[in-house]
Amino acid sequence: MKLCKTCVLPSNFPHVVFDNEGVCSACRQFVGKKRLARIKAEYKRKFERVIKDTRSRHSYDLLMCYSGGKDSTYALSLLKRKYGLKILAFTFDNGFVPDRTYINIRNVVEKLGVDHIFFKPRFEVLKKIFNAALKRNLYSAKTLDRASPVCTSCMGMVKYSALKTAIEKDIPLIAFGWSPGQAPVTSSVLKIDPKMMKSMQAAIKPPLSKVAGKEIDGYFPPDSYYRKSANFPMFVHPLELFPYNEKKILAFIKGLGWKMPSGIDLNATNCLLNSLADEAHIAKYKFHPYAGEIAALVREGYMTRREGLAHLPVKKSAKVLSAVKKKLGI
Repeated sequence: MKLCKTCVLPSNFPHVVFDNEGVCSACRQFVGKKRLARIKAEYKRKFERVIKDTRSRHSYDLLMCYSGGKDSTYALSLLKRKYGLKILAFTFDNGFVPDRTYINIRNVVEKLGVDHIFFKPRFEVLKKIFNAALKRNLYSAKTLDRASPVCTSCMGMVKYSALKTAIEKDIPLIAFGWSPGQAPVTSSVLKIDPKMMKSMQAAIKPPLSKVAGKEIDGYFPPDSYYRKSANFPMFVHPLELFPYNEKKILAFIKGLGWKMPSGIDLNATNCLLNSLADEAHIAKYKFHPYAGEIAALVREGYMTRREGLAHLPVKKSAKVLSAVKKKLGI
């Protein structure tokens, strides 16, 4: 397997072609850092207009999908301290949150003065879903570009349970702590059409329903919610719009009482299950599920190629893997 000489994409990454010089098609098609900077400036202005238009009209300005990881912690601080938003932080507990992450979450929300809620689905339901995602092809091949099937399952439940909560509480914005490598800048401020969102839900919910039945219905908005277009939330991804430097972020959030949990890597600083998800994905598809994200960060200049390669470890903590497998009954 070859790796792109410019970024870190492997030669067997979906939909990618290498030229004779060993450079991947994603790098060849990259718009360039200067044009990217202009696009980011445009979307930052759009983001700030949206904030101005929605501020102080509701009990909360924004619902933050707060995992307790490094990126969502930094995004939460940015939204609270820079823009003074009234925020409800929303944490989806998938049953594999490290003990240190619970402490990090408490420290951060108290330091920032942010209201916070946990949503913890029954583990017997999550266990069925995660075991199926490890063993079966639940989703289309296109999803492999972005994440492992385990993470796709988890993020689908996070996104739609957050959407359900925001609609019920009449919160106009939903924010995610996605890194610049996880989504294009053009999605950093996204007005969601309810019909489109419902069709996207149809790609996630039916596979999960086949595994866990009607037990998952409470994690998704009912059909009636998609008819309430007047108060349908917008999605924002603020880390796309500001300088992103991992080392500086880690140093900054220490001041909020955040510490790195043990036994995990920098790609998922809030989840023990991620180690097993990575291992299963690499074994089945022969490339790291974070390759696309890290390659984009390298390509766009947020990290060096050497730093990018360090983000794609194959070896995981044996202690963490053993504990996760035991909890899943593997």
